[in-house]
Order: sequence, then C-alpha cells, then structure tokens
Amino acid sequence: MTEKKSPVFFFAPFVSSMMRVEPAWIDYNGHMNMAYYHVLFDRAVEEGFSLVGLGHDYMEKRKASFFAAEVHTVYKRELKMHDRVRVTLQLVDYDEKRIHYYMEIRHAGEGWVAATMEGLSLHVDMETRKVCPFPEDIAANLAVMKSTHSRLARPQALGRTIGIPLKAEAALLASSTRH
Repeated sequence: MTEKKSPVFFFAPFVSSMMRVEPAWIDYNGHMNMAYYHVLFDRAVEEGFSLVGLGHDYMEKRKASFFAAEVHTVYKRELKMHDRVRVTLQLVDYDEKRIHYYMEIRHAGEGWVAATMEGLSLHVDMETRKVCPFPEDIAANLAVMKSTHSRLARPQALGRTIGIPLKAEAALLASSTRH
C-alpha cells in the first residue's frame, strides 16, 4: 500500500531537538555511561527518519519498520550531568531494503563532538519479521534526503575498523603527524 505522496524537504545534516544528559545516566566514573550515548542516537534516529515517513505511525498503519543491523560507535569526549546536546544525522546511502547513516552527538552550547556513530538499518515487514523493500513513497523520500545530504562532505570516520594498529602502521602514523 502506497501512501499519498507529499513534498518533503531536508536540512543537511538533520539536527535533532535539544536533549539533556539525565542524572540517572551518570555512572561511577562521573560521566554518562556508554549505553546512554545509544539512547541519544536512537532518539535522533527516530526523529530524523520520521521525516521520511519511518516513524511510529508508519509501523502502526503500514505494519513495517526499520531495525538496526550494525553500528560502530566512537566515544570522543565525556558528557556529564545536565549537558545539553543535539545529534546530527547524515544519510550516507540507501538501497531498496537498507539505510546507511552517520551521526554525531554535539555539545549544544560549545559544538564539540562527544561521540560518532555509523549505522546500517534494515526495512522490516512487522508481520513476517523479514527484511523487505521500502514502499515507493518512502524510497522517494529517502532519495530526496540522500540528494540533499550528498552535498555534505563524506564523514572521514565512515568504514573505520576496530583494532590495535601494527607497530609499523603506528610508526608511520606518528611520523606523518610530526610534519
């Protein structure tokens, strides 16, 4: 079933509403526990992708949603109690069943990046619980978002791998940063 098509407009990148680090999220180290970075990312994903039609109403009315398949998070700077943040979301790519996106949690007042997250989500039929293609109207909205976001620079952190660099790579990296 295809919903009536309405025009969509996207800022590049999408910027979430203001969010605040809650006292219950602070761990014994005195900063926000790593799990709550994902709460902030998840809230921003909901907010951002609801603009293309993938919100709670979509799941209720059309019996489909999108599920996280893979995420890669980099923690760059501590967040502390009551810090206010905004999360940016950039649609990197999509195909008939997947969306690939990049996000940054930024301190709302000072602008520094607290964490980045690269994600891949799958479109799922909620009745069969299987991956399925996006409906035409959602795919069209994703195309508009992608077109707008393709004007942004490709995030340098995309496709990062995790691991301890080999000594030779570390020495090469160290010598290249001295120049």
